[in-house]
Amino acid sequence: MFRAVLQNVDLCWLIFLYLAITLGCRSADADSCHEVKTAYMMRQIGQVELVPDSPQTDDSLKVCVHSGPGCCTSKMEESYMAAVRSETQQKIRSYSFELKYLIAGQSKAYQDTFESLVSFTSNLTSTLFDSAYSSLASECRPHVLHLFNDINRHLLGDPHSSLEHAVGSFFNELFPLVYRRLLNPGIGHMSSRSFSSSSSSHEDCLRMTRQDVSPFGPHPGLLVSGLSRALGVGRTLSRLLRLAGDVVDATEKAALSRACGRGLVRMQYCSHCRGLTLIKPCTGLCLNVMRGCLVGISELAAPWGSLVVLLQRLAATLATSNNHNSMELALLAVRNHVNDAILHAQLHGPRITATFVIGHLIFLETTQALTKSLAHSLLLETCSEALAHFIKSRDIPNVSENRILTITRTLTACDKSRSLKKLSREFEGSIQRYELFFSELPEMLCESEMEVEQHTCWSGQDVVESYASRVVGSALKAQRDNPEITVRNTDPVLRAAKQRLEQLTQVTQNLCCTTQLNSTGEEDYGGSAEAERGSGDDCDDEDGCEASGEAFLFFFCSFILLISSVFSH
Repeated sequence: MFRAVLQNVDLCWLIFLYLAITLGCRSADADSCHEVKTAYMMRQIGQVELVPDSPQTDDSLKVCVHSGPGCCTSKMEESYMAAVRSETQQKIRSYSFELKYLIAGQSKAYQDTFESLVSFTSNLTSTLFDSAYSSLASECRPHVLHLFNDINRHLLGDPHSSLEHAVGSFFNELFPLVYRRLLNPGIGHMSSRSFSSSSSSHEDCLRMTRQDVSPFGPHPGLLVSGLSRALGVGRTLSRLLRLAGDVVDATEKAALSRACGRGLVRMQYCSHCRGLTLIKPCTGLCLNVMRGCLVGISELAAPWGSLVVLLQRLAATLATSNNHNSMELALLAVRNHVNDAILHAQLHGPRITATFVIGHLIFLETTQALTKSLAHSLLLETCSEALAHFIKSRDIPNVSENRILTITRTLTACDKSRSLKKLSREFEGSIQRYELFFSELPEMLCESEMEVEQHTCWSGQDVVESYASRVVGSALKAQRDNPEITVRNTDPVLRAAKQRLEQLTQVTQNLCCTTQLNSTGEEDYGGSAEAERGSGDDCDDEDGCEASGEAFLFFFCSFILLISSVFSH
């Protein structure tokens, strides 16, 4: 008898478990939609009045279609559609928030660090003129500021910036000042009828012929080469960080298709129509739906992984930079290059002045704005006065090189260097965690929907013990076999983001982080001492190879020999 009782008890438990499995979390009152209305209200899906009080048949349902009465109407389906798309986008934003915050924070930190370094070295370069070339200080200060503003724009990734143009413009503006204040200081005291009457034309001529005359020797080219090599890493990092931020923004702004919306409703809310408000979707169902909805994001996975690897390499380079490619030392060296350039001009003042006489001749002969008679008179005045002043100022000042920084400046530079290295080391470790972010996002979204110990799940049509359909991969090609969602193409915003990712990562894929970088096809970060014409070290000053035009080479050499003979006596 006792055994019979146990058998009856076991039978009762089996019946109870069967009912629990088949009914799931069905409302206790099968003739009421109270549970559905409560869930509808708690999730703020829409107007509660849309939910019927009791199950009814609605032939206008398009997504949650099933035989028999239910607690859903066509208007509820529309509300579910809007709600589920909003909820999914909000979940995407919540998962990408940390990544977005990391990129934005690092971009701002690098920007502040770069600007601090540039501002410090800009002030340091200005002090060179205050201490060693006081006659140039007031006029040179705006040009120094403009040079470092251009350097900062280049370092922050401005696609329209050019170091060669920035450095060239600076020395173009510096040449007239050095020529008037240091090489020929008496020019400013000439009569109104003489050189000062054509000062604007004279300065324009100096600017235009600066590269041909090469008064500053190889130093402008060396400055371009050093800055290009050292700043290439920071510039590329700035551009890639901006791209990474744009990609994350694109994933948040990408719209979910209507087919995706229907799949999400079937997965999350069609069970409500049956009164099952607490049943969870099957893992396979969720993966198919999420992979179909996020196929455009998943397509970003490969180029995004390449981008993260590049960001790590760039950060590692900044964190371990040595004296050869140190950004800080390259910026500090601007002061020394400018000083060396001015010293070069002073030491070769006679040749520069003689060369400019010929250069000015070419300039005046080709100026269409002046008549021939006016050009001839200006030429006679300029050449005679320049030659007279050249003879008077035969004593070239012997200015020693000013390369020693004060202890305070050195400590400040070291502090900024340590700050940049620490920032880069931290970023290198942080960004690594997000290399697979876009490929794993569908799984992460599904994990939030699953329960660990759940013996039944919602298949999109009914309560089952396991999902029976095939689970497809994340790639666009695999979505052709997706049983839950029909995927025809990806969002245009995401397609554009993928294209930008592929283009920029491709041109930076083979960059070498320890020597030189090519961030775009239009820039050579390797640099060269021959970036400016006539700045090569193989040029002998007595050969006249820095003269203005080959047609005047013989005349120039003769002129130099004539002046040399005057001095020799």
